[in-house]
Amino acid sequence: MELTIESQPFTNVSTEALVTFVFEKDEKFEGALAEVDAATGGRIRELAASGELTGKHLETTLIHNPPGLAAKRLLVVGLGKPDKFTGRELLRASGAAVRYLKSRSVRRLVVLAREQMLDAASAQAVVEGLLLGEMESDIYKTDKKNGKQIEAAGLVGWPGEDAEKGKSIGQVTAEAQNFTRSLVNEPANKMTPRILAERAEAMAKESGLSVEVFDENTIRELKMGALLSVAQGSAEPPRFIVVSYTPPNHKGGAPVLGLVGKAVTFDTGGISIKPSEGMEKMKYDMAGGATMLGVMKALAQLKPAVKVIACVPATENMPGGRAQKPGDVQFAMSGKSIEVINTDAEGRLILADGLTYARRLGCTHLIDAATLTGAIVVALSNVNAGVFGSDQVFTDRLLASASACGEKMWPMPVDEEYREMIKSGIADIQNVSSGKGGGAITAAMFLKEFSEDTPWIHLDIAGTAWLDDAKPWSAKGASGVAVRTLIDLAMKF
Repeated sequence: MELTIESQPFTNVSTEALVTFVFEKDEKFEGALAEVDAATGGRIRELAASGELTGKHLETTLIHNPPGLAAKRLLVVGLGKPDKFTGRELLRASGAAVRYLKSRSVRRLVVLAREQMLDAASAQAVVEGLLLGEMESDIYKTDKKNGKQIEAAGLVGWPGEDAEKGKSIGQVTAEAQNFTRSLVNEPANKMTPRILAERAEAMAKESGLSVEVFDENTIRELKMGALLSVAQGSAEPPRFIVVSYTPPNHKGGAPVLGLVGKAVTFDTGGISIKPSEGMEKMKYDMAGGATMLGVMKALAQLKPAVKVIACVPATENMPGGRAQKPGDVQFAMSGKSIEVINTDAEGRLILADGLTYARRLGCTHLIDAATLTGAIVVALSNVNAGVFGSDQVFTDRLLASASACGEKMWPMPVDEEYREMIKSGIADIQNVSSGKGGGAITAAMFLKEFSEDTPWIHLDIAGTAWLDDAKPWSAKGASGVAVRTLIDLAMKF
């Protein structure tokens, strides 16, 4: 999608559709809304009075051949209650506008700002919504009935400097999120550990980032026994991906942010095999790793002042004849012994080695992201990602970034009492709880063991990384959750 900024009056903008926004019970008709209403001879006020236009969030009202405008159509999108208005609502409304218009064969549109959104952050939210809403997941359909797309979109009504800044940052972040989504949407036969490593390497080289990919022999030499234990049941060999960004003026002793992402490119559960129903979605079990790669793609262009290293352990989890068995004891890279009670609790195993290696590379702050537990879905459904942190100041900074980006995340406990539930009788630690309930928390406590004294945050995105159905603002499939939050955190670090 080509993005532009229009400097002429909105009434003169010649486009297939002009998009503007209305709040619920927006009775004052001030600013841009009053100007649009006046230009169209009171059409907006007339629709509001009839009850057809209410301003409820994501409501769409299309006016063909609006009088007084050069645009062929006027689309009015609801933003909901004005006191609830945030960038999240604006992003989703912009995404809904794209999806509504392209389904009606519109190719070019321009978005008109309201007076409540005349800043760079709002322009950024609009651009992100447009680009995220444009993406489809039907990549392997040979007859694409929904092959319509928006070719160009513009912004009008924003101050020039804010429009440029918002467009620039919004495009980088949305394209990074779409890169993550594109990786996660791939079926497992098209996204093996080796293919993921190839895609990561190509992205890194194109972006000017440092990249290393370890094969199974190097992984064995590094004594990443937890990762190898998960991989041993598959004919597909594992990979360990390291992508690094170093700012020009980086000095020794400065903070280093480590991003560790789970990339199980397909998860059968291993010997503790999953039910067949819904197993096809287990291709998205690499969303955490894809998230970190998307973040790195953006940081290469945005150039934060902090060094960032992403570590992505990648493997399949299969029930082959060589697969690990419940009751096996494995040794992680850190030297800790792990009793594997359930082979379907494999994500925490590969992350254990990822966290250890990130620490060895000198990371002073760690964040891991993973589609880790069904328990987090029980706790938070598909609304919030779970946030577990060992350092309150660090965790608060991440939650602030999540709020700024409109990504819902909720803090969860990491009390020491939960540590007792993962004690093993035969090894240092076991990979699932011996108690009842708290599965997402005990999984986080397992990971905390491998962060040791390094400030650490765990994001359990199992409930939010995948959309089972299309939304007004997004296609069905991978959501790319946490990409924008982690970009924001790195830029403010």
